[in-house]
Amino acid sequence: MKVFFIGTVNFSRRMMETLLKINNIEIVGVATKSMSKFNSDHSDLSDLASIHNIPWKYVKDINASHTIRWIKSLNPDIVFCFGWSSLIKKDLMDVSPSGVIGYHPAELPMNRGRHPIIWALALGLKSTASTFFRMDEGADSGPILSQTEIVIDQSDDAKSLYDKLVVASRKQLIKASKMLIEDKVKWIDQDHSRANSWRKRGLRDGLIDFRLHSSTIYNLVRALTKPYVGAHLIQDSKEVKIWKTKIGPQKPSNLEPGKVLEINESNEVLVKTCDGSIWLVEHDFEDFPVVNSYL
Repeated sequence: MKVFFIGTVNFSRRMMETLLKINNIEIVGVATKSMSKFNSDHSDLSDLASIHNIPWKYVKDINASHTIRWIKSLNPDIVFCFGWSSLIKKDLMDVSPSGVIGYHPAELPMNRGRHPIIWALALGLKSTASTFFRMDEGADSGPILSQTEIVIDQSDDAKSLYDKLVVASRKQLIKASKMLIEDKVKWIDQDHSRANSWRKRGLRDGLIDFRLHSSTIYNLVRALTKPYVGAHLIQDSKEVKIWKTKIGPQKPSNLEPGKVLEINESNEVLVKTCDGSIWLVEHDFEDFPVVNSYL
């Protein structure tokens, strides 16, 4: 089976590495990007393609007519698109007999849209899913090729959940590729009545507000930690990144949210919240707060 591969993030690299090890899979071309303003986990796949003597190009617009012509000239049986920040249009979907296979780290048809790892953690979900599907003209709405549940532990953050998804998706991709080669796929149509779509995250979504519950702040920070941009607070008109927290003890209800209650020997900062307190464990303070100051 001849595959054209589209991708530009670390997940794309992991999936391409997996495909290269599968018998009867030939990657005939790769579209990637040398840099990205949108993907904090960007990965340029040109080196991997070059090592394996696969034709590749840096592509700005994957739907451009000259790009479509190039992909068609490689005569792929199928296109895999994992980790691309723009929608695939119908002309590209029609390039290969089996269409375009995409990936979404959520339990489709629920939770379509943007930033699925971040929103799953920020909303405190107990599980998500790893889903491969055939793209259609909607967003994350095509028939499902493979889906497996991923449990989200309370200790998980963006990196550990990302890693869980990679492990699961590698196994899925191996199995699904064999089914595609043998033409034994049983596509599952999505129930659109169950669908919702997550919006694009904005800067204000990463702002820590100590008037919120400790668990809400904890979920926000673990959702946005590395490899993402980090949650933040404002101290003296300056943005301070917070990378890790842990929920602190109950504190008297007459103390104001945002009050610094304690600083320990490890420079962890305990701050009053709506319902208790929270430790700021890993942070980027330049002007270190003092006890009884406010954040």
